Amino acid sequence: MKSTLKTLAIGVISALTTLIAYDYFSNEKIEIVENEKAQLIPTTYSFNSNKVAAEMTDFTRAAEKTVNAVVHVKNTSIQKGNISGWLRQFYGDDFDEKRVGTGSGVIVSPDGLIITNYHVIEDASEIEVTSNKNKTYMAEIIGSDPATDLAVLKIKTNESLPFIPFGDSELARVGEWVLAVGNPFNLNSTVTAGIISAKSRDLNERDSKNQSFIQTDAAVNMGNSGGALVNTNGELIGINTAISSITGGFVGYSFAVPSNIVRKVFEDLIEYGNVQKGLLGVSGSALNAELAEKFDIKETQGFLIGEVIEGMGASEAGLKSGDIVKKVDDVKINTFSDLTGYLSTKRPGEKVQVTFSRDNSENKITVTLKKTNTTQFLGMYLKNINSEQKEYFGLDHGVIVKELANRRLYGYGIDEGFVLLEINNIKIKDVSDVDSIDFNDLSSILFLKPDGERERIIFE
Repeated sequence: MKSTLKTLAIGVISALTTLIAYDYFSNEKIEIVENEKAQLIPTTYSFNSNKVAAEMTDFTRAAEKTVNAVVHVKNTSIQKGNISGWLRQFYGDDFDEKRVGTGSGVIVSPDGLIITNYHVIEDASEIEVTSNKNKTYMAEIIGSDPATDLAVLKIKTNESLPFIPFGDSELARVGEWVLAVGNPFNLNSTVTAGIISAKSRDLNERDSKNQSFIQTDAAVNMGNSGGALVNTNGELIGINTAISSITGGFVGYSFAVPSNIVRKVFEDLIEYGNVQKGLLGVSGSALNAELAEKFDIKETQGFLIGEVIEGMGASEAGLKSGDIVKKVDDVKINTFSDLTGYLSTKRPGEKVQVTFSRDNSENKITVTLKKTNTTQFLGMYLKNINSEQKEYFGLDHGVIVKELANRRLYGYGIDEGFVLLEINNIKIKDVSDVDSIDFNDLSSILFLKPDGERERIIFE
């Protein structure tokens, strides 16, 4: 009996010991596993603290809102060509050569105003527009601006057309999803998707053109020029203009004129017939490490002013050569295209706040933007005449020749100090009138000599 109880007691104690040991070691094992799991979380991982799933990107709404507002543009031009050999007996010495180019356009108003690229309609004798619903219209050119490669067309229609509203390209962010909508080869509207890769992109810093493109990786090919770049809300944030390619096809780089520039050019062409440019009145270069070292400057970002133009807003506000422009209003200025891109949305008479660095201290001033008072034409460096010169010459219009690098004009007796009064019998009030003259249509120029004699040159 005692032996049986002793055996039973030993069994109970052994069982209890086993359970306690199992419980202890199993809990410890769980803790070890949990610790191992915690160590597997990458250091770059961040939890979604609000417990909301990532938003699904859906382009269907934006596509539906925009495809019918993008059109196909066909440009037919008649150009003179020369032939030789046996064909002369049939066609004579000259013949008219018919050329056809195509691109896309964006309807921006229900009454048929269309924005496209200037190079799409350049030299057009006839422009035909086909909608996404295969309706065809003849279009007229309202105005164009080769500097920004933009043009405005108008088609006549009694129906209210679908159109794309302007968005604010300044609010567009790098990494944001965008759609490129075009109508290439009259295939009806085509949509491609990508992201904004960069902003304020200048394709050629040495060509003296004011470029400030939005760069995207949305596929854009031949025939898409003049099409729409839209955000996921279906708002126009750019006009697709160019691609960077070795082969001629899309390789991942496309460029669009920002909508804020497009809208300003569009409104200027409608209201004034030309683009009203509001300028600071400075020249210089964007800072980089090389320039900073050359001029012994600690900063490597900003716009270094080399020259302040007399009579312009910057000069009147007190900016000086050597100042570094850091911001204009709320826009940071790191490159030349940052500066020109923002100013391209402004008109003469508007005021901007300029933040600049001088002698390692930061300052702010208000500058009133003005029209340019200089331009170049036919090898002449021209400048608006001031009030004293107007009084001296007894004039109410004209621009003065400050420099002359045209030997042909010099051979006619034209020299520095002459006042250019008229081009093609049109009075020149300031240099903006000169900029609006088509060089190919030049027929005559009227000058006033310092001695009061007038000299007209006829071009045949």
